[in-house]
Amino acid sequence: MGGDTGILTPEPPSGLVILTDRHGNCIAVLAPWSHRIVPTLSAPVPLVARGDAHSPVLCTVVDHADVPASNDSGTLLRALAELRNTVTANYSGDANFSSSSGTDSQTVDPASTLTTVTATPGPSVVGQPVTFTATVTPVEPGAGVPAGAVTFDFGDGTPPTPTSVSDGVVRITHTYTSAGGPYTVTAQYEGDDSFTSSSGSDTQTVGRAATTTAVVSSPDPTVVGQSTTVTAAVASVAPGAGAPSGTVTFDFGDGSPTLTAPVSNGLATVTHAYGSTSGSPFAITGTYDGDANFTSSSGNDTQTVGKAGTTTAVASSPDPTVVGQPTTLTASVASVTPGAAAPTGTVTFSFGDGTGSTTTLSDGIATVTHTYTTRTAAPSPSRRTYNGDAGFTPSSGSDTQTVGKAATTTAVVSSPDPSAAGQAVTLTATVSALAPGAGTPTGTVTFGFGDGTSAATATLSGGTATVTHTFATRNGSPFPVTATYGGDASFTGSTGSDTQTVNRAATSTTVVSTPNPSTTGDRVTVTATVVPVAPGTGTPTGTVTLAITGRTPQTVPLVGGTASVSFNPLQKGTHLVTGNYNSDVGFAPSAGTTVQTVP
Repeated sequence: MGGDTGILTPEPPSGLVILTDRHGNCIAVLAPWSHRIVPTLSAPVPLVARGDAHSPVLCTVVDHADVPASNDSGTLLRALAELRNTVTANYSGDANFSSSSGTDSQTVDPASTLTTVTATPGPSVVGQPVTFTATVTPVEPGAGVPAGAVTFDFGDGTPPTPTSVSDGVVRITHTYTSAGGPYTVTAQYEGDDSFTSSSGSDTQTVGRAATTTAVVSSPDPTVVGQSTTVTAAVASVAPGAGAPSGTVTFDFGDGSPTLTAPVSNGLATVTHAYGSTSGSPFAITGTYDGDANFTSSSGNDTQTVGKAGTTTAVASSPDPTVVGQPTTLTASVASVTPGAAAPTGTVTFSFGDGTGSTTTLSDGIATVTHTYTTRTAAPSPSRRTYNGDAGFTPSSGSDTQTVGKAATTTAVVSSPDPSAAGQAVTLTATVSALAPGAGTPTGTVTFGFGDGTSAATATLSGGTATVTHTFATRNGSPFPVTATYGGDASFTGSTGSDTQTVNRAATSTTVVSTPNPSTTGDRVTVTATVVPVAPGTGTPTGTVTLAITGRTPQTVPLVGGTASVSFNPLQKGTHLVTGNYNSDVGFAPSAGTTVQTVP
């Protein structure tokens, strides 16, 4: 139905109809008629009414409304269904015809409908928009275009969504946020005044959305021990959408344990510090493990790791020391920010005295003990050089060690002690370093004998100096013996003392008489020679008493160990001659005899 004219089928056989022209003027009245129109009317229905004085005109049914009329065609309007409506046509008459009116009633029931649902695309993935189309059509014999609203239930627990029908079609877009299904999608047409409600359904399967994982590290490059932040960005791949959840497992490519971090707002972040450059650049992998709605994926990046800088701090203790005293030298090697961790490897120590040593780091510290045996270079510039390793660059540090002279002690002994006058005595001085000093002093020792003789100097050898001295007399015994060490470049001087006891040396006295034999007219000379008995030495002094039987003894001084006296001639016979040494401070007395013969 439609256009400028139309035929009401079937044509009404009777009844009174109001006819209006297109200008709103009422023009004709038909005889009363009655007919039930089955189709639901949602728009103007063209009808043909035939009058007695005019040709057919176009009219529209209007519920209970007075319609102005003229002498032209008109339109009948019908808006309410399932109502029995009285149709009245009032002719107002003209110059030739009187007015008149007629009525009829028309019952219109709502038409049944069929609702169908389709989905595009189907199946879909999480986050992918799906367009659902509901088409509402009248079921014969009904016709027309249904209006009103369709309510969609997507089967995933989201609130139903009503949408207006346009030209019998409703389209709506829905995005599933959870994988699963098949979901049952229902479109419920609510009906309107002219069409009954109906529903249709379809199913929609929703799969997991694909993902992509991008990995980035910052900062890059780093140095050994420097922390880098590794971030994995997990995103859905079109047509999927949404924010993946779950976890990302990170492999840093250096053999260290993997780390797992939760995904939040599409990002998972961990921090890692590389302990070595071996293997740089390292291959970093971030593996998204997937969840109920998103598939797993992985991404890669590389991290370049360089050697960290180092500093070497040095110290020695104790400082200062003295010659021979051990000192502990320490090198502390640390990484320079942003590097971290404890360097490994070795440190070479140079002590500044021409010697050196290499030792291994432990927890960043290397320690060695050194003893300076001389202070020639004091203060000694010591240096520690860290030789670097696979993760750390070399570095060095220096220090000075002050080395003072070591104190000494001098001990002196004499042998033999006691001795006899004139006996050679060996005096030995031993010079030693006093703790904490150590080593063997060098230089000379000066010996004083305490007997008024000149001092003697001897050179140390192996810390010992020796001289030999003969005490010529016991006058002053015991004698104070001293040994004075003069010191050297590394050791201070010191003095030691001893005493030497000197006893009188034994002597032997020999007596001779000349001439022997003699005559009664010869004077007889008696000579006594006094000598020390070994180990005594020297020349005895003092007096000797010489005597011959029958003559007065004579005491005469020794001169050069000898004393002589002349006696008057002796009578015939045998005479005893004696010589008695009377001793001195250094020599003991002794006596000797001989026989003088006078034939």
